[in-house]
Amino acid sequence: MNQKNIRNFAIVAHIDHGKSTLSDRLIEFTGGLQSREMKAQVLDSMDIERERGITIKAQTVRLNYTAKDGQVYQLNLMDTPGHVDFSYEVSRSLAACEGALILVDATQGVQAQTLANAYLALDNDLEMLPVLNKIDLPSSDVDAARAQIADVIGLDAKNAMCVSGKTGAGVPELLEEIVHKLPAPDGDENAPARALLVDSWYDSYLGVVILVRVVDGALTRGQKIRFMATGAEYVVEKIGYFTPKMVDADSLGTGEIGFIITGMKTIHDCRVGDTIVDARTGVGAAPLPGFKPSVPVVFSSFFPMAADDYPALRDGAEKLALNDASFVFTTEKSSALGFGLRCGFLGLLHMEIISERLRREFNLNLISTVPSVLYKVYLRDGSELDLENPADMPDVTKIASIEEPWVRATIMMPDKYMGGIMSLCAARRGIQENISYVGNRAVLVYQLPLAEIVFDFYDRVKSLSSGYASFDYVVHGYRPSDLVKVSILVNDENVEPLSFICHRSGAEKRGRQIVEKLKDLIPRHQFKIPLQAAIGGKIIARETIAAYRKDVTAKCYGGDITRKRKLLEKQKEGKKRMRTFGNVEIPQSAFINALKVSD
Repeated sequence: MNQKNIRNFAIVAHIDHGKSTLSDRLIEFTGGLQSREMKAQVLDSMDIERERGITIKAQTVRLNYTAKDGQVYQLNLMDTPGHVDFSYEVSRSLAACEGALILVDATQGVQAQTLANAYLALDNDLEMLPVLNKIDLPSSDVDAARAQIADVIGLDAKNAMCVSGKTGAGVPELLEEIVHKLPAPDGDENAPARALLVDSWYDSYLGVVILVRVVDGALTRGQKIRFMATGAEYVVEKIGYFTPKMVDADSLGTGEIGFIITGMKTIHDCRVGDTIVDARTGVGAAPLPGFKPSVPVVFSSFFPMAADDYPALRDGAEKLALNDASFVFTTEKSSALGFGLRCGFLGLLHMEIISERLRREFNLNLISTVPSVLYKVYLRDGSELDLENPADMPDVTKIASIEEPWVRATIMMPDKYMGGIMSLCAARRGIQENISYVGNRAVLVYQLPLAEIVFDFYDRVKSLSSGYASFDYVVHGYRPSDLVKVSILVNDENVEPLSFICHRSGAEKRGRQIVEKLKDLIPRHQFKIPLQAAIGGKIIARETIAAYRKDVTAKCYGGDITRKRKLLEKQKEGKKRMRTFGNVEIPQSAFINALKVSD
């Protein structure tokens, strides 16, 4: 294919603005799949994506399109996720493209994630094409949406394309706009081969499948290639592209996007953002810029229900880390739960999806601990510590100060819901930065502690605004804060997996919630069990699980009262001894349900 006739572009938008549905129409119109092969959201290949109606993994498809001027174009389309937790997928996809369709729902207008993704496209220096979707709905307001694109994003939207991903209206005109408005790739066809490693995933039959964007030269079957970051060398055994079915080819030329399979079995040789070069001619080649490494913001530990499942958990996590470059993990050991993994995520939905995939794809039953964020601890001896696990918190006497991550949050909503959302932000220790209006929509900008928004903030924003508000955030740096570690003690023993770090003002409330929940979850024993929440040596909440009580005086019919008292004293002594030496068995179901208290 002539390089001038190649168009690489991504579709970016807010959640539920119709990216995957528009992709379906583009595939259908260009004949990528026959009508009998089509299904709704054909690029959402995972069961979990189809069930939840969200895109988790960016997907690539090559479409051949004959324009009205008779020229044949190769369109490499990337369908991207919309949720803030998967923004790393979006940024990686945009790095492999020259253009982006900024898709806006004509019934809802510009939302927070639309704005965030438009800035990502701007950072990658892409040509942006505003597109209004869902024009077939009676509530669509094209003029208002165009005005919002101009006011909020700053794009000229007077000639923005109007389409319906559902009915296909406007799709032929959109294809013409894509081939005439978006630029062609500008690589050197005669230079030694250089390709960007965009994505990779593990296939149980083929090994590691690597998605590449060829920047210079060409990759061919049988060619020996080298991965610059790791120095590993492999021979290309299979090469091709997605239509979205896998189609074999002999080579991928300059500017094309496709896959290569090298028989790679170890995932450690394959790093997203790496540069692939020819093993012979690419010795002195300059590496491509690659991607900024993702920075996890939420941490949680996964432990298998059965200790024997730990190797399977580690193997599954390694395969998912290959598939998802923003997921990181290290080994962890807990006295209560055995061996497990301490994992880092981009958000709570990201964590939920990873745990769900581990359960489904690798048949694992998992316990996950309370999610926490990364704190910076400054010790009195001048050293600094990154703290992601409350169990690793040093003694309070050694700590000079603790800093927590803050975010800059953008919340867009109809102005009538503003009061409730401002109250919520204030309750979560938020600092108001800015308020602006676009028509009847308010745009709130707040600075908030990340720890206050990772649990249920998004759900609360949605419920307070009847589902009309949208929310997006970027991590904005660290600030000192009055943070404490709350330990949970069961029978005077510290249960580390239940401990957590929070602001002193909310410590008592959360500590009380957990001990109240544990009281219902831990079965009764032959002796009283105290449940306590403590900050250092100070108890801030307590509940007691009552003992089983056997009626030892049942066989005494009448007679002297001292006989009954003697039996009761004997029972009391036994319980006292048991209280001293007895162990409290905490069932794993109690861990799971107690940890849900924060959700």
